[in-house]
Amino acid sequence: MRCDLHVHSWYSGRAEVPVLEHVGRECYSHPFDVYARARRRGMDLVTLTDHDTIEGALALAHLPDTFVSEEVTVFVDGGRRLHVNVFGIGERQHEGLRARRDDMESFLAFLAEERLPASVNHLFSALTGARELADLRRPLGRLPLIEALSGAMPEAHNEQARLVGREAGMGPVGGSDAHSLAHVARAFTTVPGARTKEEFLAGLRTGLTVPCGRSGSYARLTGEVVRIFAAGYVETFRELLDGAPSALRVAASLAMAPFLSLIPLFTLGVYVHERRFGGRHFRVFQGTFGWPALPSERPSVPTTASLGEAA
Repeated sequence: MRCDLHVHSWYSGRAEVPVLEHVGRECYSHPFDVYARARRRGMDLVTLTDHDTIEGALALAHLPDTFVSEEVTVFVDGGRRLHVNVFGIGERQHEGLRARRDDMESFLAFLAEERLPASVNHLFSALTGARELADLRRPLGRLPLIEALSGAMPEAHNEQARLVGREAGMGPVGGSDAHSLAHVARAFTTVPGARTKEEFLAGLRTGLTVPCGRSGSYARLTGEVVRIFAAGYVETFRELLDGAPSALRVAASLAMAPFLSLIPLFTLGVYVHERRFGGRHFRVFQGTFGWPALPSERPSVPTTASLGEAA
């Protein structure tokens, strides 16, 4: 069975970037449109991983080929963040995750107690801000899954995550990280032999997973940003027609308009920074812990004890 394990909807909320937060949202896709697009592209199961909410996923929960998930923002020392997708949850578990996301150890313990399949996302990405070496090491081997094929990340990032996850004994998963309908199900996860939703989730718990699909690219990033901006302006225009616009939003939209032609330059800067950030942090990680071995090197898989010593 196949499922895109990282996809967003309108419920992911406002953009978390200064100025842009007044212009638009992270995503404008309606949950049912995401569902329809995923099914059309061959997904057997559909879930949503909106930021710190399950509202969108609950809107689909009455459909038999869906399950509820979310992307949880987990805070570590100094207010730094990790993004963790948690799959197959209920409202009680969502509340439990929310209550513990400021305490990484409590969060991890809750996942283990509830036997919830979870993946650390885009580990070597700059998306979640500044990172320290301990932040990269902390979820490895303590979560069952790692996002090893993100449709939003460069291929090098995905390969780095795959290598690290393999040596930490984590199952690799894939997801589009789509913020527009255009990229839904362009990356996904297969659980071989699964014939039901329950068997699929059991495969996630045990790491019997195969990520499939495409990595991200500069073209994909640019197209995604353009679509999000376009949807934001459409929403603002509709508010004007309804006669109830937000003055701050209208002002921000007008202020941004002259710079829209610079989006390709902006996304080029983001893409270059992303690749450099990931490469630098991966080299530091490998140099400090001595793993993972690159494909050109002789493999040296550490034991559980040696991983603990490295931490």
